[in-house]
Parts: sequence; C-alpha cells; structure tokens
Amino acid sequence: MRKIILASNNQGKIKEFNAMLKGVYEVVSMNDMRVEEVPETGLSFVENALIKAHNASKQSGLPALADDSGIVVDALGGAPGIYSARYAGNHGDDKANTQKLLEAMQGVGEGERGARFWCAIVFVESANDPTPIIIQRGWEGEILRKKVGENGFGYDPVFYLPTQGCTSAELAPEIKNKISHRALALQDLLSQL
Repeated sequence: MRKIILASNNQGKIKEFNAMLKGVYEVVSMNDMRVEEVPETGLSFVENALIKAHNASKQSGLPALADDSGIVVDALGGAPGIYSARYAGNHGDDKANTQKLLEAMQGVGEGERGARFWCAIVFVESANDPTPIIIQRGWEGEILRKKVGENGFGYDPVFYLPTQGCTSAELAPEIKNKISHRALALQDLLSQL
C-alpha cells in the first residue's frame, strides 16, 4: 500500500482521513514524520491547503494530502471562514471557538442562520508538483443556538443538518465519513487518483 502524509496534526482530521482512506493509502501524520508546521498565510482555503501540502511533501519526501476547511456563516459575512480553527484566538480551541460563534449569532433570527462547512483538499506528488489536484466541496446546514451531540469535533455540535434532522455531532462517525464536506471532497479526489 502506498504511503502518503496528511499535512495535519489535528487528531479529529487524522482519524477521519484514516477511516476514509483505509485500504487505499497508508496515511502517516506530520508527527509521525517529524514535519514542522508552517504558517497558514493564504487568503483562501485552497491557498492554505497548497501551503500545507507543499510543506509536508518537502519535509517528508512523500506525496502529501492537505485540507483546509472551516465553517462559513452567511449572517457573519462568511466568517469565521479560513480562521475557523483560531476564531477565538488560540488555534484548535474547539470549545472557545464554538462559544464565540454562538455569541456572534445571538441576535440572528430563524431562517437567517444558514452556514456551510467548506473543504479544500489538495494532493501533491512532490513538493514541486506543478499540477496539484484541488477539490472543493461544501456541506450545507444551519447554526443552532446551543450545542447538541457528542461526536465529531470543532463546530459539529452547533451545525444542524436539515437533511439529517440532527447536528453533525449527533451523526455516527461512519455516516459522517460518507456525507460530510471532507468525505465528498475525498471521494472526488480518490476518483481522480
């Protein structure tokens, strides 16, 4: 099985990617390969994913897969967007980020709480790959007024899916790994690989 590095140290993402790529690729993390992170200085999900993929491939010598994803809230003009992981200040503080989002949405009425999880996935064969594969997918939903559910990570407990009648955090992981923004993007990527 071919080895690929996932340009992330986010344990939730690593777990999801391993589950979705099982049997296709042997996924190793940045920690496994002692790859150091680089600043995400891009102005879009795609730019940040490219930065991460090129860095991981350069430091590891392996083909790299990177995603940059976050939640895009209509009533907040697209925020937190590319800043989703550090919305409240500290990178990866899911509890603080979710609380800040709930506070920002307090005065927003029903029918105006539309949002989507957005994912840009990039695959590079090498650090200098001139033709990266880039896939973008969204997952439509609404922001609730309080957290519901225990599964997932990040904003999952406040992201309500009308098509499922529950939050992303209430979905069983095997269901989420088939219908989420990341799952849809990864399915398209695998078909191209």
